[in-house]
Amino acid sequence: MKVKSRHHLRNDEIQAVKASVQSLLGVDIDGDSFEAVEFADADYEVVLVDGEPAVMYVDDEPFLTVKGANQFPPTKNVVTVDAGAVSFVSSGADVMRPGITEADESIEAGDLVAIAEENHGKILAIGRALEDGADLVGDSGKVVESIHHVGDDLFDFSV
Repeated sequence: MKVKSRHHLRNDEIQAVKASVQSLLGVDIDGDSFEAVEFADADYEVVLVDGEPAVMYVDDEPFLTVKGANQFPPTKNVVTVDAGAVSFVSSGADVMRPGITEADESIEAGDLVAIAEENHGKILAIGRALEDGADLVGDSGKVVESIHHVGDDLFDFSV
């Protein structure tokens, strides 16, 4: 990934990112340095928190990256998958209803979600819910579209 631009965020921008992530995920992001990074070869912008890609903008909405969600574990908008789904989700596959063991009931269709594995609670991917939280657990169908996952270019990005 080629960096197009990189700059420190102003205090009001930092507060806006923190407030948005707090509202969506119930997480307080703590860091000394916040930098915006725009890529020449990607459709998203990333915020580095203390040099690590912790926040990404998805359709102009700030949300934790996989690394960010593992550093600052979310308490809201989390979908949990069973061990059988881990390898698929980690490879970027969309999440199918049978692999989901639990989902935050406050999730609404179209919301960004963090996808965690059930044994250790580690975040494997970030996706967009296609159904409401109460309808995510079930027998068939694709219910979360994958956006970012362990091992993709953003996950492997470092400064």
